[in-house]
Amino acid sequence: MSGLIGKKIGMTSIFDENGKNIPCTVIEAGPCIVTQVRTEEVDGYKALQLGFDDATEKNATKAAIGHAKKAGTSVKRKVVEFNGFDKEYKLGDAVTVEQFTEGEFVDVSGTSKGKGFQGVVKRHGFGGVGQATHGQHNRLRAPGSIGAASYPARVFKGMKMAGRMGGETVKVQNLRVYKVVPEKNLLVVKGCVPGHKNSYVIIEK
Repeated sequence: MSGLIGKKIGMTSIFDENGKNIPCTVIEAGPCIVTQVRTEEVDGYKALQLGFDDATEKNATKAAIGHAKKAGTSVKRKVVEFNGFDKEYKLGDAVTVEQFTEGEFVDVSGTSKGKGFQGVVKRHGFGGVGQATHGQHNRLRAPGSIGAASYPARVFKGMKMAGRMGGETVKVQNLRVYKVVPEKNLLVVKGCVPGHKNSYVIIEK
């Protein structure tokens, strides 16, 4: 799938042609520089490696600096491979937000916000006891029983328990592109995308 690397700016809302208020996310998409071209002959598959967001050479490794110099560009903070582009791109070319059109649908993936260590009610949607009777008084959000008795004499793998929540790669599919602003490299999509403000996202067509 062809696509682009972007940065989540934040959320807003716009009115459509019917006067309905639509919640939207604004993404700074590109411009991304082609830092490597994968070919069938050398790599066994066809793809483009795109780099986004300039990094300082002071904090970069020599390998990353040399890799960027081959493409005639600066070191990039985020590098991702894409395939399936309609156009042919060469090393050092810029891929812009203009490849997207208003009205089409895209998939956006990113790292969800980290929530820290959470209980079963927040993490898995357990109902809790809900002030029930039968003599309980301090078990409102407890997980309850986690297994049987002397058989199987263990807790099954994958048991829904409290634990660290968020900070995972999440993909939201079929988000409609409402606006493309090429002069500011902005993409406005319907709905929400994973991650905090200024986090990197990958937009795929």
